[in-house]
Amino acid sequence: MRKMAIRSGNQMVVEGALAAGCRFFSGYPITPASSIYQLMTEKLPAQGDVAISAPDEISVLCYCVGASMRGFKAMTATSGPGWCLMSETVQYAIMTETPVVIVLVQRLGPSTGGATQGAQGDILLTEFVTSGGYTIPVFCPSNPLECYELTIHAFNWAETLRTPVVLLSDKEVGMTAESIDLSALPSIPIIERKLFTPANGEEFIPYFFHKPEEVPPFSPVGGRYKVTLTGSAHNKLGRLKKNDPETLEVLTHLQQKIVSRTAEMTMVKADLQPGAQTLIISFGITARSAKEATRMAQKEGRTVSFLQLLTLFPIPEQAILQAAKDAECIVIAEENLTGQYRSLIRHLFAGKEVLGVNKIGGMISPAEILSVLPS
Repeated sequence: MRKMAIRSGNQMVVEGALAAGCRFFSGYPITPASSIYQLMTEKLPAQGDVAISAPDEISVLCYCVGASMRGFKAMTATSGPGWCLMSETVQYAIMTETPVVIVLVQRLGPSTGGATQGAQGDILLTEFVTSGGYTIPVFCPSNPLECYELTIHAFNWAETLRTPVVLLSDKEVGMTAESIDLSALPSIPIIERKLFTPANGEEFIPYFFHKPEEVPPFSPVGGRYKVTLTGSAHNKLGRLKKNDPETLEVLTHLQQKIVSRTAEMTMVKADLQPGAQTLIISFGITARSAKEATRMAQKEGRTVSFLQLLTLFPIPEQAILQAAKDAECIVIAEENLTGQYRSLIRHLFAGKEVLGVNKIGGMISPAEILSVLPS
């Protein structure tokens, strides 16, 4: 029997986090992510787990990293200004290989920006927040159901890779309530981080791996083994080094363990028409307008394909190239001023026409996308 309910994207993020096994949340109220904060502080304690307020977003992520180091799945939620304050701790989590999920619900910026106005302007800020340019996995939903699914995937990949993972939502996706069938929510296997289990007297080495793409087994702080967690460059034992070969191998590993799994992390939705000369690419809330623009164009008898990106980073290059292989014109729609994601992928389309549909201060409409399509 169908179980219909009205749910917002933020509400379904919470449902996804609980389904994934989140047991710790720390937050600071910030529009448009505040309802995630509110619901997590209600629901987690009700099931015997922990949700706490923090005095600022710096402390928020520090609390989450600490909880994760003890072995608990942890999440926080914020918007652009809070994400900026979290940047140092994000890098600490990368360096210490600590899994944590950060829900970033975008609003119009920069600085404090427009707290109640949606946007898709944090793409570059999200991915390139780190010194050294390390890749952070980023998933991007366009509706409440995808919020549920991608939150679970975010936890799964955080646990698998021992890394921070971002769910990049936006005000419209997060705060718009829609009818969904709760009885039809997908059953997604839940992944736990790999724990260190000694064999034949094997010694625990905090950052041990044979190959750079491997992920070291985890042991919690305060557990049976001595765990060294440092944000400084270190070797596999966690001892501070600078540029010796093993330390450089560890620093390379932090990137390689992510990008080597690009194909596995790639999630897209495609409507690819044989012989289509035009491909529309979009994500997040704008993907909904792009999908409708594609439908309208096809109804007019025009052969147009559409690709929605659910994984933004690592950039799903192979999926993009496959979708664009026969197209002569690529249209990329995103609700920001300069075409942030377009700037990262346009090199994939050498010899093709690349058009951007960009806007701030309001959602992009299907008509605005249609207006740039080649006749």
